Amino acid sequence: QVQLVESGGRLVQAGGSLRLSCEATGRIFSMYVMGWYRQAPGKQRELVASIRVEGTTDYADSVKGRFTISKDNTNTKDTLYLQMNSLKPEDTAVYYCSAHLYGGLQYWGQGTQVTVSS
Repeated sequence: QVQLVESGGRLVQAGGSLRLSCEATGRIFSMYVMGWYRQAPGKQRELVASIRVEGTTDYADSVKGRFTISKDNTNTKDTLYLQMNSLKPEDTAVYYCSAHLYGGLQYWGQGTQVTVSS
């Protein structure tokens, strides 16, 4: 199993910045990709950004140039980050951290609320 705990979500004004963190523990050496998803009220959950074990990153078109995903690794935990700049009201959502393991399992964090006021 992998345990994921997000933090960093809060209320921020449009144009501001925020950094989300996700601490991953457990079978971290079985993870091959980690990502940030978000879900706004009444909408489907969408992939925001992802990072593979070799460092390859991918972003949703709506956040390219504004958000940056990164990851720190230690022997006992990985920490996933999402640096969000130039925030817009449409970025308001619950942000979830996710980890995909070799073999097909996917784990989710509990989510952290990001609210961008106009």
